[in-house]
Amino acid sequence: MPAGPALWVHSKTLEALHDLVKLGMVRYIGASNHFAYQIARAQYLADFKGWTRFVSVQDQYNLLYREEEREMLPLCREEGIGFLPWSPLARGYLAGNRRGSEGRTTRGSSDTMSKALFGSETDEAVMSAVEVVAQAHGVRPSQVALAWTLHQEGVTAPIIGASKMNHLEEAVAAEALSLSAEELQELAAPYRPRSSTLS
Repeated sequence: MPAGPALWVHSKTLEALHDLVKLGMVRYIGASNHFAYQIARAQYLADFKGWTRFVSVQDQYNLLYREEEREMLPLCREEGIGFLPWSPLARGYLAGNRRGSEGRTTRGSSDTMSKALFGSETDEAVMSAVEVVAQAHGVRPSQVALAWTLHQEGVTAPIIGASKMNHLEEAVAAEALSLSAEELQELAAPYRPRSSTLS
């Protein structure tokens, strides 16, 4: 591997994380919001130096943002790295409360980031598919979106956010929701690759 300032900083960071594991201050290390090549490089360097490897990766992944399917998810599957997607409901959009110009919740009305990231025609098509499947099962759209995430190969567990008890109950219920191959295809079909990273 070529030497250089970026690699030196990365190497020192990995060594510091390894030292924390050796000291018993942490048990495992993970990474968030990296490119697949960066994780691959870190794992190679850890093996080469005899340091601690990353055991998990946290990146955004949901029905509206599936860019991790190209490289990160295959890498995690091949390397045995746990993949913990954050924002599985796309900042609440996949719960059905961020559609149109007005949010249907306090956060939905005030979250300008959601409006900047989601709401394209493609996103609306995905949300419509979610609502059709949710209606067929008699569940909420959030449960379908979470169940879809859990059905994806390589996903260990989504990171959920809950501000009310019913949010947590719906998330737990999603684990038991079984989606057919046809339904998974219907949910995935409207997606179009995004031109930029969302973080």
